[in-house]
Amino acid sequence: MERELRRGQFWERRGRGFVGTGQSTESERVFEGTWGRGPRWKSGQGLRAENGIWKRTMGTNAEGATETGRLPGLGENWGADARRRRHPSPGAAALMLVLPATMFHLLLVARSGPARLLGPPPYLPGPEALWSPRALQLVLAWLGLQAALYLLPARKVAEGQELKNKSRLRYPINGFQALVVTTLLVGLGVSAGLPLDALPEMLLPLAFAATLTAFVFSLLLYLKALVAPASALAPGGNSGNPIYDFFLGRELNPRISSFDFKYFCELRPGLMAWVLINLALLLKEAELRGSPSLAMWLVNGFQLLYVADALWHEEAVLTTMDITHDGFGFMLAFGDLAWVPFTYSLQAQFLLYHPQPLGLPMASVICLINAIGYYVFRGANSQKNTFRKNPSDPRVADLETIPTATGRQLLVSGWWGMVRHPNYLGDLIMALAWSLPCGVSHLLPYFYLFYFTALLVHREARDEQQCLQKYGLAWREYCKRVPYRILPYVY
Repeated sequence: MERELRRGQFWERRGRGFVGTGQSTESERVFEGTWGRGPRWKSGQGLRAENGIWKRTMGTNAEGATETGRLPGLGENWGADARRRRHPSPGAAALMLVLPATMFHLLLVARSGPARLLGPPPYLPGPEALWSPRALQLVLAWLGLQAALYLLPARKVAEGQELKNKSRLRYPINGFQALVVTTLLVGLGVSAGLPLDALPEMLLPLAFAATLTAFVFSLLLYLKALVAPASALAPGGNSGNPIYDFFLGRELNPRISSFDFKYFCELRPGLMAWVLINLALLLKEAELRGSPSLAMWLVNGFQLLYVADALWHEEAVLTTMDITHDGFGFMLAFGDLAWVPFTYSLQAQFLLYHPQPLGLPMASVICLINAIGYYVFRGANSQKNTFRKNPSDPRVADLETIPTATGRQLLVSGWWGMVRHPNYLGDLIMALAWSLPCGVSHLLPYFYLFYFTALLVHREARDEQQCLQKYGLAWREYCKRVPYRILPYVY
């Protein structure tokens, strides 16, 4: 059964145990059926949904019979989107308050005497401690510098994943080049007398300026998305609930000309600000104590390696969920511009105000732990990226795979035969190594490890759901062959 819908007209689908609602965004034919259970389309039963299109294959013969239909203006999880239209999400509004509050709490307790992660902050800063025109100027100047470096000629231009309209966007691969130029500029500035060691005293107003910038930027992105075509909207941020959509982001790849805002913010300004803050804390410690501690050197070195690796392998970010699936709203803007530089530098902040003795034997053990984590992280990611680019590459050609209905193959040996997310395991091992130089007398330096564990477990669950929708029975077979998600024999 089918019927014609006018633009903006609401539609409803009912069947055996199935009810869903949505709204047409353009004149389109909608096919009504009686299959499916619950508010989401289910993988299996010959039914799958991708990019707003559902498809059901019936029959047992080789060719089968196929029915297809379109869910106008909606993504795979359209049932959940429909519920959000009727029930505004309080979680998004709460997170927009809780995340900045958590960031400021960490900044305040890191410099306090007790440094209690779960205790109250030593004081509540007033407006004069948070607002600084100079801090806002520094944040905007930093973003302007990184934007200018983004526009420099790139050593390579890569294509992203295929979009709904079958096109592919192009991205400059020059993040590591921007890191090198930034390092040279900072080095020249410090040698010329730039007071970088004054930066630690400005962390509160800088964090407030970055948060304000992220909020205004997210508002502009939301307004821009209101006039974007339906094909440019993200699957999850097109719910019709303004608060939820502002938080998640309505538009998938907001751009002005060739400048991609989400791709720019994903790695560059936040990650490089993180290592810049670490360096400023190291210089401040040298000023206070004569030389940086071994613990401070380790934290700076480990995290610089991580950032340099991310920017050297910048092209790999084009296949991540942040780029391919999530809209660009407050969640990513605040995370990229404020959360990353001011919370990921927590270990260095802690060491400045709470110096920890560290001997060479323990430092060697910590270096070994970080090396193991990096080896797992880089090995797993490189194997995945090599296989995606060229399954016939000699480095991956002999790996065992599972064919899928999409024509792609799932790795079931090598790193990806050990656990389903070995790169997450490497990430967590490195997170532990970054915290160990801070000793074990305080929980505060381990916040990153706790937070990142929760983040990766949540991301892993989302990855699993997306892969089940995309690969169906092949993914179920992969899960049987590789039963552990992140940590072998534990989880």
